[in-house]
Amino acid sequence: MYLTQSLHRALQQDPGAIATIHGERVRTVAESVDRIARLAGALRELGVGKGDRVAILALNSDRYHEYFFAVAWLGAVVNPVNIRWSSDEISYSLTDSGTRILLVDDTFAATVPAIRRACPGLSQVIFLGDGARPEDMLDYESLIARADPIEDTRTGGDELFGVFYTGGTTGHPKGVMLSHRNVIASATGTLITDEVVTRGGRVLHAAPMFHLADFAMWSMGNLVGATHVTIAAFTPAGVREAVAAHGITDLLLVPTMIQMLVDDPATAEVDLSSVRHILYGASPISEAVLQRARAAFPTAGFAQAYGMTELSPVATLLTVADHDRSDLLRAAGRAAAHVEVRIVDPEGLEVPRGAIGEVVARGDGVMAGYWNRPGETADAIRGGWMHTGDGGRMDEHGYVYIVDRIKDMIITGGENVYSVEVENALAKHPAVASCAVIGIPDPRWGERVHAVIVPHPGHTVSEEQVTAHCKALIANYKIPRSITIATELPLSGAGKILKRELRKQFWDQSGTQVS
Repeated sequence: MYLTQSLHRALQQDPGAIATIHGERVRTVAESVDRIARLAGALRELGVGKGDRVAILALNSDRYHEYFFAVAWLGAVVNPVNIRWSSDEISYSLTDSGTRILLVDDTFAATVPAIRRACPGLSQVIFLGDGARPEDMLDYESLIARADPIEDTRTGGDELFGVFYTGGTTGHPKGVMLSHRNVIASATGTLITDEVVTRGGRVLHAAPMFHLADFAMWSMGNLVGATHVTIAAFTPAGVREAVAAHGITDLLLVPTMIQMLVDDPATAEVDLSSVRHILYGASPISEAVLQRARAAFPTAGFAQAYGMTELSPVATLLTVADHDRSDLLRAAGRAAAHVEVRIVDPEGLEVPRGAIGEVVARGDGVMAGYWNRPGETADAIRGGWMHTGDGGRMDEHGYVYIVDRIKDMIITGGENVYSVEVENALAKHPAVASCAVIGIPDPRWGERVHAVIVPHPGHTVSEEQVTAHCKALIANYKIPRSITIATELPLSGAGKILKRELRKQFWDQSGTQVS
């Protein structure tokens, strides 16, 4: 299969159907496909060929939809940039991937000069915003208007579709290579496991479209002929207004977003009865928040997806029916239809049901590998099994429970933060002698980034100083939200920092090491 297959089907069967809605812009399937074919032609005229990387740094819009399809239509490779990253992180990912073309909107146009200086291989920047075009950028709409539409290359199967950068255990982001087969398998397998997107419905993209969770929702929407409605970024008011104005049937939100939405008194004043499905992920939802959410969305079924970018992204699903059982609300669900899931010991042998081990997964959703990192790829994928780095257990009915993270990772508000990235930034502060970064419980974000810092003798460091120092080096969501000043860090006999000991004082009351 190939990603653009759904476009040809939609064009053949219902060309007048609404494909995308963004504000006042409404485009039919026929209009959308014509623009996609022209954008692909424009990229080809700029020298983009099969396998070349094309990046986008933008808020959500209908043009993001066109970008995904046009790059695939051309046979090139998408590289969606994390909008929360610092310019250093963005530049690293563009240089590492050898990206030549960058699409950017109004919000991020001001960052382009710094990115250009750091990325000499970046040959062209295309402005897709609605404001005035900067002089040194090409205009998105003009390119589409001038270009001739080209034939779809129908690139698919094991050909590379995208490089999706995620946090790195070495302190730098690493590119996850996903093929057409990977992302289509995950989308179809999830839909087969449970109806989480309405056939012919309206999907709202409120979560960031660079993130693979929202991309999964986009992919599933394409397969069932949905209309894609986009708002620039999540706000409770923006979601409410979109649902009311467009009859939204399906939502992808992280639990933090759900909580913000249902805790806002104005939500109760809006008719949300069009919503049929709410898919969430990144962490389990508390029973109290779920009860409030069900009251706010009385017609919606809730489902939880667990996975990771390296799995394209879905591994397990806690279905709508599962949510009617309170004893399952801490579970991450059971294997989706396209995945095998096991809990294994350090030697890769499956452990008995109920025993704790590492969660591993196998199937067509497992990534092709890490971009230019064969060693890390070989370490992550062993015998076809993707090692998630999550500690978990499986009950006698196949439900998976995540109980710890083997990888040194924090999940805050649905975003992955690798501790080493934050520690590398902190270590550059002149007052910091040593440090350790951990995740601690947070009622709003699930976990928050917390730093334990040992200052150099005679030096002090405050939260304000830490924040100011880190802002230039790492994304805002990675910056520690709280710190502890210590005289020393607990060490093992081999000199390794015992982070479990640091976490213990914060997590003892929860009975787990993850939210």
